[in-house]
Amino acid sequence: MMQRRHVAVLLVGVFTGRARAGGSPAEQARIDRLIEYIESRKDVKFIRNGNEYSCEDAAKFMRGKMKSMGEHVNSAQQFIEQIATKSSTTGHLYMIKLADGKSMPSAQFLADELKRMDAKH
Repeated sequence: MMQRRHVAVLLVGVFTGRARAGGSPAEQARIDRLIEYIESRKDVKFIRNGNEYSCEDAAKFMRGKMKSMGEHVNSAQQFIEQIATKSSTTGHLYMIKLADGKSMPSAQFLADELKRMDAKH
């Protein structure tokens, strides 16, 4: 009986630790700002697996992906590399379609914004 209780405590500790996994509050704030930046853009489209989405939909998607797959994401840079770069199912790069019709990888789009954010602080 004692062994079961010990296993249960261990499992609770593992799951609790996972729920708290991630970077510092400052890094989480940087990730949140990147997602909010995406969400605020009305002049671009997010392209995932060949389909265009609004940036509001892109932000919702990235929040969901972060929630389900982001337990090892500890920094804004890791967020870009592990969550916001490519589809985990197809491997296709996420793209941003600019107002002029040109496209760029979402990783570059977000890395540029991260540099701007960091330059302000």
